[in-house]
Amino acid sequence: MARWQGRSLRKPSGGRIWPQMGKRKREIGREFIEPRLGPTKRVKIRTFGGNVKLSLLSTETANVVDPKTGRAQKVKILTVIENPADPHFVRRNVLTRGAIIDTELGKARITSRPGQKGVINAVLV
Repeated sequence: MARWQGRSLRKPSGGRIWPQMGKRKREIGREFIEPRLGPTKRVKIRTFGGNVKLSLLSTETANVVDPKTGRAQKVKILTVIENPADPHFVRRNVLTRGAIIDTELGKARITSRPGQKGVINAVLV
């Protein structure tokens, strides 16, 4: 079911706001696409104004930054260790922002939003 992301029809006091216009198609949100661990797949999504947003379906690599040296490397993701968004995402290897992943360089925290940007950026923990 679509999620409407327009303004609430209630005031902070609980009173009703009588809308001047109805719902618009541009205010509809999208269902959550779970970016998973696997061969790299991306999807192009048309957004408001005819722009294009890349959404990540699955990937095996991440751009990991070492905070001590400031160097970034493209490394392979081994598995998902922890995900504060949902504990069930760990066993399904779902990659979201804030998830702790195990890479070839060590543990790293995902800092980008893979479903919105189409790429995974992470920082070593």
